[in-house]
Parts: sequence; C-alpha cells; structure tokens
Amino acid sequence: MKNKALYTGSFDPLTNGHLDIITRASKLYDKLVIGVIVNPSKNSLFTLEERQEMIRKVTADLPNVEVDHFSGLLADYVNENKFDVVVRGLRATTDFEYEIQMAQMNARLYEGSVETIFLMTSPSYSFLSSSMIKEVHSLGGCVKGLIPEIILQYMDKKNKV
Repeated sequence: MKNKALYTGSFDPLTNGHLDIITRASKLYDKLVIGVIVNPSKNSLFTLEERQEMIRKVTADLPNVEVDHFSGLLADYVNENKFDVVVRGLRATTDFEYEIQMAQMNARLYEGSVETIFLMTSPSYSFLSSSMIKEVHSLGGCVKGLIPEIILQYMDKKNKV
C-alpha cells in the first residue's frame, strides 16, 4: 500500500461528493492530504482560510487526513512533498476527458513513481459541483443533504439566509 496521497481542489465549497472521495481515499492510504488550491484569478465565495477551516471540521473524525494549501503547478507541490499518489474524483465522462489529459501531463512532471488514481464518486453525488451548490444556495434553493451541515452553516452566514 502506498502511504502518502494527495487530493486537491478549490473546495469552494466542499460538497458531499468531495467528502465521499475523501472518506474512501482515507481508507486506502496511511496519510491523505487535502490540498486546497490557491487560484488568485478565481472569484471564490470563501477565503482560503475559511475553506481550510471548514475542511478540517468536516474531516475531524478522519485521523489520517490533513489539510494544506498550495499555488502553482500541482507537480511542483507533489514533488516537494514526496507524495506517492494523487487522487482524483470522477463524476462523468466529461471529467475523465479533462482529468486524463492533466494526469498524463503531470506524469511527465512528477519525479519518481507518482501514480494518479481515479475514484468514481457515488452515483447519488455524481451531478454535484461546487458551482451548482453556490448558485442554488444564493438563489434560495435547498442544498441540505448535498453538502455537510457545517458547510451549510458557513454558506448561510455568508449569504445571510
């Protein structure tokens, strides 16, 4: 078993689809780092600090999960931190087309034998995206059951629902 894995994303906000992947990946690896991507060109609902705090709270019951952040190339972060595995979640075939291109490019940039592992999200979450959650919530729609309750509380405060 490989012992140090990385799961990355903007997680703005973290959905139950993300949490499904995190929970399952945490059972496969000795250590799973959730790498929150810093992208200054993105207009995020939550600050980097808020996203990290929310993820820490949601994953508090998973002792082998840590939360970190990075900017720049994924391969640079992977190489600097000596990860064995990069975990990517897939919802649909459109995700696969994008993810396979990224995985193949990153494979050329990784030092050592880093593997990219794809996990299919549970069918009940396959339609979820952070963008959809933000839009539905901002328009007053119910997203309960699609995101962790802690995240919903943060969203309610942010959108003053």
